[in-house]
Amino acid sequence: MAKMKLYYSPASPYARKVRVLALETGLDKKIEMVNVALSPVAPNADVDKHNPIGKIPVLSVKGIDLFDSPVICEYLDNQHKGRKLFPRKGRDRWVALRQQAMGDGLLDAALLARYEGFLRPEERRWPEWSKGQMKKIEGVLGQLEAEAKALKGKPTIGTIAVACALGYLDFRFSTFDWRASHPKLAKWFASAGRTPSIKATVPPPG
Repeated sequence: MAKMKLYYSPASPYARKVRVLALETGLDKKIEMVNVALSPVAPNADVDKHNPIGKIPVLSVKGIDLFDSPVICEYLDNQHKGRKLFPRKGRDRWVALRQQAMGDGLLDAALLARYEGFLRPEERRWPEWSKGQMKKIEGVLGQLEAEAKALKGKPTIGTIAVACALGYLDFRFSTFDWRASHPKLAKWFASAGRTPSIKATVPPPG
C-alpha cells in the first residue's frame, strides 16, 4: 500500500475521528501525520493544494486526495484485513452510519457556535445564532441519551464519531454540563474515554 499523508490539527474533532480509526485498524504506522494550522479566516496554502474546500482532515494517497472525514474513514476501513468499523450490511451498518451522522451533526453545530463566539468580533455576534446551534446540540444529546444502549459494544465509525463529538464539547465548551441531564450517555463516554485510541488523541489544553 502506498504511503499516506494526513493533514490534520490535534484540535480538530473531524481529524480526530480519522486518527482514532487509524489507531483502531493499525494503519497509523502507514500514515505520515502533517500538523497544520488553519481557521475559516486564516486558510492554509498547503491544505488548499490538496482540498479545494480548504478544510482538514485531508488524506493524500498516490494519485488522489481524499476529504472529508467520513470519506477518509471509509477509505481507511477498506485498507486493512481486520474487523471493519463500517459494518458491511444490514441494520448494524445503518445504525453505525446514523450514529456518525449524529456525531458529525453535533460537531457542525458546535463549531458554528464556537466560531460565532470566538472568531467573530464581539460587536458583530448574533446571540440567536448561537442559541440555535446549542439547540441542535441539545437535540442530538437527547437522542443519544435515549439510544445510549446502542452505543455499547465494539467500536464502529458511529461510536467513534460520537466519542469525538462529546470530546469536543469538553474541549471547547467546558462550562456546558451536558452530563448532568444525560447520565446514560455520560456513563458510556466515561467508558469509551478509556479506550487507548481515544486517550491517545485527546486534544492538547488551550
